[in-house]
Amino acid sequence: MKHFLTLILTLSVVALFAQPANRIVANPEYSKNIISKHIYGHFSEHLGHCIYGGYFVDEGSTIPNTRRIRTDIVDALKKIKIPNLRWPGGCFADEYHWNDGIGLRSERPKMVNTNWGGVTEDNSFGTHEFLDLCEMLGTEPYICGNVGSGTVAEMSKWVEYLNFDGVSPMADLRKKNGHDKPWKVRFWGVGNENWGCGGSMTAEFYADQYRRYATYARNYGDAKLMKIAGGANSGDYHWTETLMKNVPLNMMWGISLHYYTIPKTWASKGSATAFGEDEYFSAMKSCLHMEELVSRHSAVMDQYDPEKRVALAVDEWGIWTDVEPGTNPGFLFQQNSLRDALIAASTLNIFNNHSDRVRMSNLAQTVNVLQALILTDKEKMLLTPTYHIYDLYQVHQEATLIPLVLRTKDYVLGNDKLPALNASASRDKDGNIHISVVNIDPTNAQDLQIDIAGTQALKASAQILTSEKYTDHNTFEKPNALKPAPFAGTKKSGESISLKVPAKSVVMITLAK
Repeated sequence: MKHFLTLILTLSVVALFAQPANRIVANPEYSKNIISKHIYGHFSEHLGHCIYGGYFVDEGSTIPNTRRIRTDIVDALKKIKIPNLRWPGGCFADEYHWNDGIGLRSERPKMVNTNWGGVTEDNSFGTHEFLDLCEMLGTEPYICGNVGSGTVAEMSKWVEYLNFDGVSPMADLRKKNGHDKPWKVRFWGVGNENWGCGGSMTAEFYADQYRRYATYARNYGDAKLMKIAGGANSGDYHWTETLMKNVPLNMMWGISLHYYTIPKTWASKGSATAFGEDEYFSAMKSCLHMEELVSRHSAVMDQYDPEKRVALAVDEWGIWTDVEPGTNPGFLFQQNSLRDALIAASTLNIFNNHSDRVRMSNLAQTVNVLQALILTDKEKMLLTPTYHIYDLYQVHQEATLIPLVLRTKDYVLGNDKLPALNASASRDKDGNIHISVVNIDPTNAQDLQIDIAGTQALKASAQILTSEKYTDHNTFEKPNALKPAPFAGTKKSGESISLKVPAKSVVMITLAK
């Protein structure tokens, strides 16, 4: 018997080492979680040229627009089916008073944007303009209310203005301002970063404030609010636990989490396009830390909510670098390289794989700010590499997650290492399977075998986003330098797919009927 067990153990070890070094194993029969489309949400704050000079053009502009909302931006975002848009902030939300942004534009009071550049805002883009934009995009509005400098009554009246279909002071005012029927806004943030720019509160104090504000943010008719509590900064697990412990679960649809990928340090973040491999590696390490954050915040939430009724909404994330030389440091304008596309793809893979708890996320930010999808310069517009990731990944929206087991080689630099590959997979309503694979190793291609049960009759095709250098990016002179292309490197045999994933690339594999 002893010799027999030794033989079995030896054969098992031999079999293990005979397998490919990089391998994905998945079985669609174990699928159950839906990847919420709201994981693919976005964020537009009154910051720099995101709104003014981005979505919203000057009165009388020759740039094609509808009611001052820029047409080419709307068309680009509709193409990738953005599911929701968060507004007006961010830090701006907790100094914004919504009634200053309604009525005749000529009569709206001006304000100073103290958080972002100290510029004077004329409030010409307010509630009606934002919801007009959302209707053009075919997306759901996600409005963040003012807890830091606002009042309970102010927030309560804003909800009534938006959602009440009847006779009341706020509904009558909405009708007077030109919108007869309510918008029925669902997603509602009760404050933003209340541990910092939203009031410098403790977790315990904010939990009490949340209950007050949320109580008076009423449901009207069938417009049931999905209230999102202002959650933790990065790894502040105490904040999450305090909210879960002190706020009744039926008062929250979700709790937010904010985390930014920082290539170097907060004081000196590094360039968006001029960096070496040390900085590239540290950025990828910072990005992949999201896996630990989501896992640990989810574990805290599981203690109080094992049925996962409350969503984790990562409603600010992305890479944050130094601003482009010569631009206003308060406007947070940065370029967008292949590195940023790899960060976006890797992060979305993490969210997909945690879709049992993560049911919303919002990339910061949509136009001209931080990890933007779109950059503009007067009449010019370009789509960034990050935009193309959202284009490739839209197939995961509302698809069923296919859990997978991934074994990967490491990407090694000096004495440190990271997993070279990351991935997620889903099956859409038509039965097609999509596998998104990222190779963060900037030098080495990775041979990969993928085994997915029950896919004998499906045909494989793929697209790829990559470039010669990880610093490569699109410019207004060369706006299409980086964009997805067909990838002919996949070979399918039965239920197995083999491919060589090129260095620093994102590959989207489709198995279609």
